[in-house]
Amino acid sequence: MQLDKKLIGHTFKPFTTTVEAGKIRLFCKAIGEDNPIYVSEEAAKKAGYRAIPAPPTFLTAITNDDPDKGGLLRLLNVDIGLILHGEQHYEYLAPVHVGDRITCQQKVVDIYDKKGGALWFVVSETELKDQSGKPVAKAKGITVVRNPDAAKK
Repeated sequence: MQLDKKLIGHTFKPFTTTVEAGKIRLFCKAIGEDNPIYVSEEAAKKAGYRAIPAPPTFLTAITNDDPDKGGLLRLLNVDIGLILHGEQHYEYLAPVHVGDRITCQQKVVDIYDKKGGALWFVVSETELKDQSGKPVAKAKGITVVRNPDAAKK
C-alpha cells in the first residue's frame, strides 16, 4: 500500500457549526474542567467575557461536528483499523464563545512515509473562522496510517 501524494492540497468542503452551552458543559464534565466560567454566563461575564467562552481543547469537538464524517478516510481509501491519531496542535487567534458560528475547512498539506513505507503520515490543517469571517484558530493534525503490506515484505 502506498498513499498517493497527489492528494496533497486536497481541500474539503467547509462546514459551519454553532457553539452551544450544553456541548461546552458536557465537554467540561468529560475532561474534569470545573471552572465556573465555562458553565455560568454570570461567572463568564464577571471574569470579563462577553459570553461563556469555549475551553481551548473544545475546538476538537467543533471540528468533529463535520457532517461529512470520515472524509479523510474515504479520501485516503484506508480502513479505520489501520489509522492512529498521531498529533493535534492549535494556534489560537481569537476567543470562541457560546453563540458563535464557526466555519471549519480542512486541507491535506503533506503526506510522507517512515520506516521504509511501513507508516504513512497525513498532515492536515483546518482553518476555523467565526460568523464574521475572522480567523479564530488553525488546527494541525497528523493521521498515521499503518501499511499492512509492509509486514509481508
